[in-house]
Amino acid sequence: MPAIEQPSTTPAIVPVILSGGSGTRLWPVSRPERPKQLLALTGEETMLQLTALRMEGIVGSGRPIIVANTAHAAMIEEQLSAVGLPDGLIVLEPFGRNTAPAIALAAIAANDPAAALLVMPSDHVITDLPAFHAAIAKALPLVSDGWLVTFGIEPDAPETGYGYIRMGDALAAGVNKVASFVEKPNADRAAAMLAEGGYAWNAGIFLFRADAFLAALAQFQPDMLTAIQASVDGAVREGSRLFPDAEAFAASPSDSIDYAIMERAEKVACVPVAMGWSDVGSWDSLHAISAPDAAGNTVRGDVLALGASRCLVHTDGPRVALVDVEDLIVVVSGADILILPRGKAQEVRRVTDALKG
Repeated sequence: MPAIEQPSTTPAIVPVILSGGSGTRLWPVSRPERPKQLLALTGEETMLQLTALRMEGIVGSGRPIIVANTAHAAMIEEQLSAVGLPDGLIVLEPFGRNTAPAIALAAIAANDPAAALLVMPSDHVITDLPAFHAAIAKALPLVSDGWLVTFGIEPDAPETGYGYIRMGDALAAGVNKVASFVEKPNADRAAAMLAEGGYAWNAGIFLFRADAFLAALAQFQPDMLTAIQASVDGAVREGSRLFPDAEAFAASPSDSIDYAIMERAEKVACVPVAMGWSDVGSWDSLHAISAPDAAGNTVRGDVLALGASRCLVHTDGPRVALVDVEDLIVVVSGADILILPRGKAQEVRRVTDALKG
């Protein structure tokens, strides 16, 4: 694909990859010790590898900063090395404090106030990379001017599982000021917003200068900024790994970037984009983005489907045989087996809650 040139006034983009999630909605394959972002669910590469590889073709993009769980450090290093990605900085959270503190760690650890941070969850799918890169190019001039930019997904269905962004006035071609953020709606409200137009799904992908984000944090979350700054000041560096001070980090409030910053700041813009995006938040959503066979089945592993239709079957070992069934999700991982109807994938949470005791 053609390379994206950045405006001369814009510094190199630093990818910030958030990899702290546990991915429990894809149990039993995804588990806290090896969550979905470290698994190859949609292709040969893992979701983390695919996320990092999205920066190819963007001129001047810098080495990534990955904010992750300490337990995953070795796996992350191995996976980035396996696909020939440059060494980055792995910032290892002592424990989870949601996305705002995680991004603050990266903004401070970047050690460059003018750095343009491209914040990406590590467990999303984007199939149209040229569209994503074009959206980044649209955002860069505003980023240089201190705007906090979010990338909204052009909705194609009245989804109730996502938050929405309501577009305000146009700031440039394909870029709008954010009028408001909308909580996850019920079905009627989602259908009304889709019919009205001017809304986008909130994908949790952002682009802003480090100093603009930290200034907003100082204004709206000063206690968080103080705690995160202290945790980085007291951090220990071991090769590519940075260990923030746990005691200082524990003093930070836990909050998402949306609640802590984006819903409060004045200079917030959105670039709506259709780029083949999915958060792969459930087995149903994985089925939706996969290429089915002639009977509508999506299979991975040793699967024998006889008269089965519209099923998702994922096995990492034992052979699974389905006979004359339809619309099932069957997942086999180690000694665990999950079976449930398609369309009910969110019910996996009941299983993981029950297993916690």
